[in-house]
Amino acid sequence: GDPGITVKLTSSLARGDNANVTLIEMGVHTGTHIDAPFHFEPDGKTVDQLPIETLIGPCRVIEMLDVKESISLSALEKIDLGCATRILFKTKNSRWWEHGEKEFQEKFVHLSEKGASYLVEQGVKLVGIDYLSIERFESLDYATHHLLLRNQVIIIEGLNLSGIAMGEYELMALPLKLQGADGSPARVVLREKTL
Repeated sequence: GDPGITVKLTSSLARGDNANVTLIEMGVHTGTHIDAPFHFEPDGKTVDQLPIETLIGPCRVIEMLDVKESISLSALEKIDLGCATRILFKTKNSRWWEHGEKEFQEKFVHLSEKGASYLVEQGVKLVGIDYLSIERFESLDYATHHLLLRNQVIIIEGLNLSGIAMGEYELMALPLKLQGADGSPARVVLREKTL
């Protein structure tokens, strides 16, 4: 249901123009993107108001490859989160990226509402997942989004973690600074931590 993507040259060297200039039209929740609180919370921060210090810093990639449907409270309680404030979940969803799957998959692994509540209680400030939503497909109440965003937890969706091992990294998640926007496409990079 999101807006489609259009990419076209409005000026072209091949047509004799002075430069190539590309026009892009798409929704801000296209591809790898960041959800700001304003996405679901009317008084929430917009993407240009997000604290850069939350978007850059130490991060933990947690593998949840055996989870079939939902990252639940009980699954999270088995993991030592330590002091991690930025967490990215690598699930079986990453196999679709690895195999170049182009069809939308409705049965993707998502974060449960109780799992989201647990992350908030543990002081997590940013959470990412390896598919296009952190919420169950066709959710009617968007409880996971509401819970995270109401508590100022930034969400990253659409991550390709297929080539990333579980462990500690430095995260750089840079959205376009779109004034007043509820989200933004983002270039998200992990750098291995050096001693």
